[in-house]
This record gives sequence, structure tokens and C-alpha cells, in this order.
Amino acid sequence: MIIGREKEIEKLNELYASGSSELVALYGRRRVGKTFLVDQTFLGKITFRHAGLSPIDARYSASSARKSRMKDQLKHFYRSLTLQGMKKTKTPESWLDAFYLLEDFLQEKDDGKNRQLVFFDEIQWLDTPKSGFMTGFEAFWNGWACHRQNLMVIVCGSSSSWILDKVINNHGGLYDRVTYQIKLMPFTLSECERYFESNNIVMSRYDIAQSYMMVGGIPYYLKYFDRKLSLPQNIDSMFFTKNAPLIDEYDRLFSSLFVNPDVMKSIIEALGTKSMGLTRQELLTKTGIANSGEFSNQLKALISGSFIMKYCSFGNSKREEYYKLTDPFCLFYLHFVKAGDRKKITGWSSIADSGSVNAWRGYAFENICFNHIKQLKSALGISGVSTNETLWSKRGNEEEPGTQIDLIIVRKDNVVNMCEIKFCNDEFAVDKNYHFTLIRRGNLLKEIIPKRAFAHNTLITTYGLKRNEYYSDFTQVITLDDLFQE
Repeated sequence: MIIGREKEIEKLNELYASGSSELVALYGRRRVGKTFLVDQTFLGKITFRHAGLSPIDARYSASSARKSRMKDQLKHFYRSLTLQGMKKTKTPESWLDAFYLLEDFLQEKDDGKNRQLVFFDEIQWLDTPKSGFMTGFEAFWNGWACHRQNLMVIVCGSSSSWILDKVINNHGGLYDRVTYQIKLMPFTLSECERYFESNNIVMSRYDIAQSYMMVGGIPYYLKYFDRKLSLPQNIDSMFFTKNAPLIDEYDRLFSSLFVNPDVMKSIIEALGTKSMGLTRQELLTKTGIANSGEFSNQLKALISGSFIMKYCSFGNSKREEYYKLTDPFCLFYLHFVKAGDRKKITGWSSIADSGSVNAWRGYAFENICFNHIKQLKSALGISGVSTNETLWSKRGNEEEPGTQIDLIIVRKDNVVNMCEIKFCNDEFAVDKNYHFTLIRRGNLLKEIIPKRAFAHNTLITTYGLKRNEYYSDFTQVITLDDLFQE
């Protein structure tokens, strides 16, 4: 049973029934469920399917890498054609020849009545260096496929930057050819809850939120949860036992998505050291990467892949852009699983209440909020109001300490929500010291917001706000249950 994806399924079925040629681009983070979505939506309806060979599994010498990779991809493509009904012939030596074979195969199978559906999975792996793959694919679509009203082609890729650059925003032969694009997002908290329920896994929302902090809303990772185990036992099983299934996932993930995985990991690891993120210059200094257009492309690829976000610190120059790590799995892995750290952990339950884990939970819960802006806006009653979400920090000096606001929602209706984010195992209580901290932050914020606007102190926490003499410090309170809304 497929969880969520209702809008995507509805649109895919609409395109399938359109009566016109369709070229659909489907992309999203690896392991997010793209292939499963296509398989379940079009069960028994796929005329031809093919998935590229993963570069992780390739073992080539440096001198023969390019030629061997292209040859193996073509051989694998030919194998898909014969397995799905094409008569055996000569293995194609170029992508032009390969797509000619596909055209002949589809024409032979065309009965003039039924819709034909072609599915290319992990298409970016087919585009090996200097292979001419894109030339062949453009010729296939422009010269043949786009003229067949009963044909629908879905190209799917985990490399979001490749799909965007080579297909959706292509300025060559595929310019403006994509008829629809879908970016498949990770599950929300609500969809994670539905997934667990469908697998008879009983878990409180408090623990579901913690599981999200560790693996995000990635279905492939969620499948490793065992209903017979508690949350700490599941985390031990997935990350900290011998041959745990997700021990090597971090390296596999980046190796499968990027031609320069070590560089991309160095950016991720630098961002993982600071909760509010780093500026471009700080990133360059910390990683030692050269300042170039290639570095800009690397940041762009990580943003399009939903690993990081870019924002302008509130009240500061728009040129002062920050990059922040928002992928839950990477954040958890870097804090607790990366080589060296893992050996120090005998079991998750043994460190669950440690200071380092509590600090990580606070940062991870902030990321949950950034990944659930839609739910936050709904809880605030501003779903229809245009907003911009950012962070704000001010460095301290000898006269006064620095400060940071976890989330600021700047609204077009002249309200600014100054959000304090607290992950607690009980109601959050405002004490005298925190009361004065809120006053100071509010005064600092008033100095930089427009005169026509006013700020609302907003608390985002797990179980709400404890009533005491400082209860009224917050105008609005959003709880974990609000984040679980659809």
C-alpha cells in the first residue's frame, strides 16, 4: 500500500489519460520512493522500463573507465529490450542506435489502442562522460516520441541537479519539451505516522518526531523499523550493531548522486558544525575549496537535492547569504555514526539523555520545523498569507551578549512571528531568566523590523506551555500535534 502521494498519483493518472504525448520529469532525493510511486501508479501498464547502472557498483581502471561505462550501459539497455520482448539483434554501439532500437520495439508493440508508457529510472547514470546519451535521447523525443499521441515517457532521477540542468531547464534540443515535472518530497510527520500504522508499528508522536530527526521522512529508511523493538533498540539495530544496514548509507548516498562525492561531503560536514549555517566565504575557508563557478554549482546541487537550504539572515544585507544543513539523516549521521564516533556508543539508550544528544535534539527539532512550514502556517491561521522564513543572529560584544532566534516568519500582513523552538519531554516553562531573554530579543527585533509591523512571540514545542506568571510572554503556542497535521 502506498502512503501519501495523493496529488502526485492523481496528476500522473491525469497525464496518462491525456491523449497527448507526455514527457514527465520525476526527481527527488535518493530513497524517497520515486520508483515505488511509478510502479504502484502504473502497475501492469509499463510498456518498457530501464534503470541505469549505478556508478557505485562499477569497477574500472582509470584508463578505460569512460569507454567501459558507456559500453556496459548500452549492453544493459539492450538486455532490457530483449527481456521485455524485442527480438535479439546486434548490441548497439551508440545511444543513437540504442534509441532507434527502442523506437522499432515500441512500434512493433503498438496496437493502436492502448497507451504506451516508457519509464527511464535513474536516468542520470546513463549519461556517462562523452557518451552522447543526451544527443540520442533528444533525437528520440524530438524526432519520434513527441509525435505519438499515445506515448508517455517518464524520466526519473535521484540527482535533482542533473534532471534540472539536463532535462527541465535544458537550453538545447529539449528546451521547453517537458510537459510536467514532479519533485517528490520526503514524508511529513503525518505520513510517517501513517506509514508506521500501516506496518503495525506502535509509536508515540514524541518518538515519531525523534525517528524523523534520525532518518527524516525517507521511506527506504523507515522500512528498517521493527515493530517488536523500542525506538532506542531500532536505532541500535539500524546504525550501531555489526552489519547495521545504514552504517555505510552516508557514503553510498553521495557516491550515487555526485561525480565528486568527497567534495560534496566536505560541504555537508562543514555545515553540520554550526546550527545556523555558514556564509559562502565561511564555507570556502572551512573546506578549502576554491571560489569558483563550480563551487556555486555544487551548492546549487545540494539545495536542489534538499540536503541544504539557503537563506538571508533577517535584517542583514541580502548579499549575506547563509547555507544551512537541513537533511535529518546527514545531521544525525555526522553527530553520532561517522567513523570514530560510532565506536564510542555502546547503545543509543546509554546516551539518550546525554548533553550532546539533547543539544542535537534541539537543532534537529528546528529542522523539523523548517521542513513543516506548511503545518506551522496552518496552525498560525495564515495558510493564505505570503511569508518568508529565515533565522536571525547577532554577535555579542563586550557590552552585551549575542543572541539567536531559531525561526522568523516574516508575513505580508505586517506581522513577524519570532519563533522559539523547544523540544521537551513535558510542558515548557518560562522562568525569570528566560522571560528577560525574550524581552531583550524582542527589543532587538523591533530595531530591524519595519515600523508598520509588529512581532508576535511564538513558541513551538512538544507538549505546550506551562501556566505560570510568565505564561503570557508568548502570543501563540504551537505543539507537536500541530506539526502532525496534513
